[in-house]
Amino acid sequence: MAGFFSPDSKLYRFMTKLTELLVLNIMWLVFSLPIVTLGISTIAAFTVALRIAENDEGYIARDFLKAFKENWKQGIPMSFITIICIWAVYLDFQIYRASAENSIMFLIIGILAAYIFTFSLLYVYPLLARYENTLLNSLRNSFRISMKYFLRSLLMILLLAVEIAAMFWNYTTMILIVLVGPAFAILTVSTFAMAIFRELEKVPGTVAEDEPAATDDDEEQE
Repeated sequence: MAGFFSPDSKLYRFMTKLTELLVLNIMWLVFSLPIVTLGISTIAAFTVALRIAENDEGYIARDFLKAFKENWKQGIPMSFITIICIWAVYLDFQIYRASAENSIMFLIIGILAAYIFTFSLLYVYPLLARYENTLLNSLRNSFRISMKYFLRSLLMILLLAVEIAAMFWNYTTMILIVLVGPAFAILTVSTFAMAIFRELEKVPGTVAEDEPAATDDDEEQE
């Protein structure tokens, strides 16, 4: 029995990861409530999730709060950018549905907007969480990475769609949304993003103007 609860056991690692996601999810939900802080909270959540994806040790709440304090300048604009992009696509499709002739123009615009916005936002939060760069460059890099790794990005989007569909399967599974839903989705993106970042970091200057932001472990080693 003791073996099941050993720090090296699969059960222990699973429970540890689940606990981390629960804490991260609560932090993200609470700090996103004002809406205007959605971008800051999401960057902070990705800062933690990128560490989890790399199996780096850390403190969820402490690391989240530290990242939240450090990223408000880029996080607040990202809140508005994200909300505006989602609203613009939603509004365009609503206009298409409401138009008397279902004008094909609105459908085409909606599809193009959804395509551009999705791939521009897909990696922008993990990029902002990991690298020192301008907001505009991070958005550009997110789109470029999405195009360079299109199949991987598409796979990630499909996986996220499956996760969301599973959570909305019934009222029971919807509890997962409150418990770990957003954090699980953020971890999924972080896992894909870290694999790509590691490849891109082999060529200096590919994803950021400067070197990746130093972690606490790096600072201790110095």
